[in-house]
Amino acid sequence: MAIEKSLIQPEPVISAIINGDNTGVLKINGEEHPYEAPDVNDLRQALMKRVIGEAATLGRPVRVTSMDDSGVSYLVVSPAGEVEEEQPEAVPEDASSIIQRIPAAPAASTTVTKAPAAATEAPVTRRSIREASSFLAAPSAVEPASQGIRGWLNSLGMSLAPSEEELSEREDIRLASKHFAGTRTIAVANQKGGSNKTPTVADLAAVFGRNGGSVVAWDNNPTTGTLGWRTEKGDHSRSALDVIAAADALLSPTAQSADINAFVHHQSTDKYDVLRSDADVAGTHEVTAEEVDILHRVVSKYYRLILMDSGNNHRSAEWNRMIDHADQLVVPTTNEEDRVEAALLTLQGLDLKGARSADLASNAVVVVSERQRGEARLSQETAEKFRPYVRDVVVVPFDEALKSGQIRFGALQPATRRAWLRAAAAVARGL
Repeated sequence: MAIEKSLIQPEPVISAIINGDNTGVLKINGEEHPYEAPDVNDLRQALMKRVIGEAATLGRPVRVTSMDDSGVSYLVVSPAGEVEEEQPEAVPEDASSIIQRIPAAPAASTTVTKAPAAATEAPVTRRSIREASSFLAAPSAVEPASQGIRGWLNSLGMSLAPSEEELSEREDIRLASKHFAGTRTIAVANQKGGSNKTPTVADLAAVFGRNGGSVVAWDNNPTTGTLGWRTEKGDHSRSALDVIAAADALLSPTAQSADINAFVHHQSTDKYDVLRSDADVAGTHEVTAEEVDILHRVVSKYYRLILMDSGNNHRSAEWNRMIDHADQLVVPTTNEEDRVEAALLTLQGLDLKGARSADLASNAVVVVSERQRGEARLSQETAEKFRPYVRDVVVVPFDEALKSGQIRFGALQPATRRAWLRAAAAVARGL
């Protein structure tokens, strides 16, 4: 039964704000009531219970303006606990004054015309059947919302459309799930150490791996790289040098897809593999350009997507060979001035190197990672410095789970995971 909206009065003016940290505020006629819950669904239930109680006290339905990460929703709540969503154009201005509303697009006008008499109809022009396009209608159905207040209401039996933010996330997932014809290589490079290269490789690999990709993260480092330290270790200690030694067997026509598992380290929850650099502290072998080519041939046979971590020496053979194999460049940086300058120099150096590397630089994705809390404004300022010169820039918020230890994508905060998904989608657009 539909809620009788004619019973709604201008007051109380109610708004609900749901934060990503499971805290929220219910504001009733300007009076704020803070809430906190173990998870976001419990928070929404607590807020809705209070709103239903307000409607029951008044004996009539009330309007609620709800805002969360997925956007703004306009709801009508009855004393019996019934909930309906209103379209923005149906909501009085005084009911949504707390949150500025984007006007809905005007509805298309409908014009009724009288059908011409049969005698005046133009004769049908015969055409070749080969010119006919498919009579099947293109799929237009959109799955109902699964996130935010709309997703929660859908879990109670409604069927509300997804918000713009959820649609945007679905598109990013589609891009991160894309299978390309042939192997693609992503080079992650910044000439300065401590610029967040390894976390960038691990998190991008996790996004692509979790979305069904065949992904390897390769520590293309002349010395012991940190990728092996910050990811899961398999039941062996093999590295890139062992792959070089076994290259003939791995590249042979009789080699099987599982053979590579003896040399890489699988990430159990993030669904990608790691090819470690040599960790022998007494080792003296330096990987040559030709050996990078061999390694690239091997991993290209077994994986569809290669993410290459790199050292800091942009003059070394393995660094430059990485660039030669790259289809997409990612330049990570923190907000620290020297890391930002090094990112700029990395791009400028590639621009001067040659036509192909210049194209990589101009189509690069820059990832700005916040070094510590409270740097959101500085991060945006850093991002704006790069925007005129590269294809895309993505800002990743500070996250304690990225500071040290093994990197597990599932341990990151929702906002951080969303930012890495956005970064992966930006990378995929260039592949």
